[in-house]
Amino acid sequence: MTVTELTHQKEEVQPRRFRTYPEYRNSGVEWLGQVPAHWSAKRLKFLAPARISKLDTKPDDAVYVGLEHIESWTGRLLLESQPASVDSIVSSFTAGDVLLGKLRPNLAKAARPAFDGVCTSEILPLRPIHGCIQSYMMYCLLNAPYVRWLNSLTYRAKMPRVNPDQVGNSLVPLPPESEQLAIARFLDHETERIDALAARKERLIELLQEKRAALITRAVTRGLDPNVPMEDTGIVWLGMIPAHWRVAKLKHTCERVFVGIAEAATFAYVDEGIPMLRSTDIRTNRVRTDDIRCIAVEFAARLRSKQLRTDDIVTVRTGNAGVSAVVPLEYDRGQCFTLVVSRPARVHDSRYFCYWLNAPPGQEQFKVEGMGTAQVNISVPIVQNAVVCIPPPEEQVQIARWIEQEIVRMDRLTAKISLAIDHLKEFRTALISAAVTGKIEVREEQS
Repeated sequence: MTVTELTHQKEEVQPRRFRTYPEYRNSGVEWLGQVPAHWSAKRLKFLAPARISKLDTKPDDAVYVGLEHIESWTGRLLLESQPASVDSIVSSFTAGDVLLGKLRPNLAKAARPAFDGVCTSEILPLRPIHGCIQSYMMYCLLNAPYVRWLNSLTYRAKMPRVNPDQVGNSLVPLPPESEQLAIARFLDHETERIDALAARKERLIELLQEKRAALITRAVTRGLDPNVPMEDTGIVWLGMIPAHWRVAKLKHTCERVFVGIAEAATFAYVDEGIPMLRSTDIRTNRVRTDDIRCIAVEFAARLRSKQLRTDDIVTVRTGNAGVSAVVPLEYDRGQCFTLVVSRPARVHDSRYFCYWLNAPPGQEQFKVEGMGTAQVNISVPIVQNAVVCIPPPEEQVQIARWIEQEIVRMDRLTAKISLAIDHLKEFRTALISAAVTGKIEVREEQS
């Protein structure tokens, strides 16, 4: 499905008015509040006691579930990747158990395996017994108020957690078994519908990113006029470009290409001083501004040859190697740490060349030429010798402005879609909480 088709879909989760139960009573549980009059609140250890059976190693043929294999808030198991070996102590579980994460960042991880296996000792296997349905119990543990309450019980400053006794002694709502089954079926159906819609919106964001890359690539290699005469460059990966353009190495457009500060600088960090850009501050076509470090004026003064100027292009050498951004006005006369700095001649538009370096043709050159086996490492000569298309200066400005407008437009659309996804996730969590605590009555809801 194309971007246009997905963008024009009107599919949404329609607001629905659910019925409530005819009568409620106080559960006696602070975080739970009112429950349907015929429900009870039971300690979890009497409904799904913990099964602690530690093994020294993982059996060769056993499916392993780590915290990373359970998606928060959804109950989904993500088992595509299995570790080659597990050296730490593990616990066993069987089909029908409910798995619950014990660490604070993972208390919203609960799952219902349909197979026997082993799991990390940071997961607590619970065995639902007579009168307790596995699927209902999983949703019950994904109830946001319950997760927040568990979070309040965690202990230890490092890797805070709950212990099995705390979990076992917690009170959870318990409807009759037939209602548990109805609630679980309702939530299975509704969450599947919500998840499918969220997945389509996430796919739309991916397509927008692909379209953005394609638009930028076309603009920096073909220009904006589809009717302009074209000429073959003789470069296989580049092909045809406008006949009035030329191809050259980046260094031929620059006054200078050099590397920023390449000596230890952490000792010179100060609260107020000269801003210093690091690799972690550089994003594709922009500089992140929320965590900029400063260095002492005296330290920076002896490295004036490394000073940045507005409109310099800074390129990451390792990590996100090849990612580039234009230095904004507020960092004029600042410094950078081990970034490659390209200073285009004033006749050229830095934004255009930055878009080129970040586009697939530029990034592919960095991947091919980058040194290092563990990760790509970009050097000054690699940046200097990067092949670029060079339109006339006025056309560089036009292309850069057009790309900026397209990026703003797509960013707005992406933000709108991301907000819709967030709302879907919030609705999903709220729906689970409402169903398992009896705030809505779903026994007669049609799947």
